[in-house]
Amino acid sequence: MNDLLLRALAREPVERTPVWFMRQAGRSLPAYRELRRERGFLELVRDPEAAAHVTRLPLAYFDVDALVLFMDLSTPFEAAGVEVELRPGVGPVPLPPWGGLEDVDRLRPFDPRERLDFVLEAIRLLAADAERPVIGFVGAPFTLCSYLARGPRDSRLAQLRGFMLRRPGLWDRLAGFWAEHLAEFAIAQHEAGAGAIQVFDSWCGVLDPDSYRAHVLPYSRRLLGRLAERGIPTVHYGAAHPAFAEAGGDAIGVDWRLPLDEAWERIGTERAIQGNLDPARILAGEEAARAGTRDVLRRAGGRPGHIFNLGHGLHPDSDPRVIAAVVDEVHRWSPPG
Repeated sequence: MNDLLLRALAREPVERTPVWFMRQAGRSLPAYRELRRERGFLELVRDPEAAAHVTRLPLAYFDVDALVLFMDLSTPFEAAGVEVELRPGVGPVPLPPWGGLEDVDRLRPFDPRERLDFVLEAIRLLAADAERPVIGFVGAPFTLCSYLARGPRDSRLAQLRGFMLRRPGLWDRLAGFWAEHLAEFAIAQHEAGAGAIQVFDSWCGVLDPDSYRAHVLPYSRRLLGRLAERGIPTVHYGAAHPAFAEAGGDAIGVDWRLPLDEAWERIGTERAIQGNLDPARILAGEEAARAGTRDVLRRAGGRPGHIFNLGHGLHPDSDPRVIAAVVDEVHRWSPPG
């Protein structure tokens, strides 16, 4: 097996920097768009053979070092008794809407090995013949809760931030529920064959470090701590500040708003780091994408523990040929000297 990703997560020396892309399985690929003309997103996710097929699709376009499972962060909602609708341009929306998150009692405890076995079966299919590690994933408690609370004009999550301050006991119940169930879901994915787990806290950037440390860190730490106890390699994606790194993760995934070398200093060079090409570089074309790739790699400096990725997921309009050029640039790279 190509184990570059797993070795980089352990901060071991590698022959070259491993590369994969968030949202590589899906929306930017012509073959995926053909599938979507016939079948809905959730229908594909719930069909293990179809989900495994979509997960493998990127290999027809570019030679990445890992396969990231085709799934959605909101997948555990239905298992917990929360019906969701995926709305274009909005994301998962609970039905009926949550009343200020005060109906926490709607959540139903669940065993992911029973309620989410379709996800685990897709991983088993992939792991049976994979030449590359399969990356499973879950949302962090704060980001998952953000989909319950976010309104159409609440892009900064003011309602959720206010709820955490106003009802700390209820927030503890809600975030604690998800910390435990998401950890169990992640462990089940690893048992099924996922080589690593990425924990997405995509929305934690709306919080200042003190608010993060007081209201979010304990629950992310609980989730990531359980995975660490099992020896499961993890990437913790969200923010490049020390408080975020305190929650755990073998690697910290960072966005494009800080140069990679500065982000690495902030989170601590004793951690691996993942990132952080600006996705707009791919939209700008091959020359801009290759130049940005070289800059990220130069800032990594060949130090053990760098996994090349974007600072966010692939945009739907990303050209697979430009993505392939980025992969080629990573493969060609040799640190000066």
